[in-house]
Amino acid sequence: MHDPVHQEAYQGHTIKIYHDPDTESPREWSNLGTLICWHRRYRLGDSHQFDNPEAFLRDLSGVSALRELSIEQLRDRAARKAILLPVFLYDHSGLAMNTIGFHCPWDSGQVGFIYVTLAAVRTEFGVERVTKALREKAEDILRGEIVSYDAYLDGRVYGYVIEQDGEEVDSCWGFVGDYELDCLLEARHAVPDHEPKQSTNSDMAQAHP
Repeated sequence: MHDPVHQEAYQGHTIKIYHDPDTESPREWSNLGTLICWHRRYRLGDSHQFDNPEAFLRDLSGVSALRELSIEQLRDRAARKAILLPVFLYDHSGLAMNTIGFHCPWDSGQVGFIYVTLAAVRTEFGVERVTKALREKAEDILRGEIVSYDAYLDGRVYGYVIEQDGEEVDSCWGFVGDYELDCLLEARHAVPDHEPKQSTNSDMAQAHP
């Protein structure tokens, strides 16, 4: 095991935070959105059968290949049936992904889309109509899925090990994102579960009547 990225003493225990090299992709989770990407060197997002963005947008919008429409027009048609966000990739000494784009025009560009159909939103939330507020909520969920995938691509996945007197007493892995936000807090929360039970006067009285 590599050296921990963080180590601290906490309530008589030692917490060690490590990079998790064996975690599954967040795209294996139960996601609201589907992430469709095209890249010559990397396999990104969810598996799909579309050769290019035009084929995907035509399928999503239900527009025949015989109709001559621009990519922008196809995207507008697709937006009538789905919540659709662009996805951008930055490729320089590592990979980064977001839905708003990067400042570097040479090492970044749009790599695909993340989307959810309006029918799937209605099913997921048990409604008959997708309101503006619900659309915004779904968009936030899609952006959150890209945030998690970005952390995965960047290797920001961690696990903790709790030790007491040099012996491992607990561990948990697969925390995606900055370790201070989830992994370390979860580890600190887990420590009291392993505190030795203190004898009380009533315990002693029962043991020695």
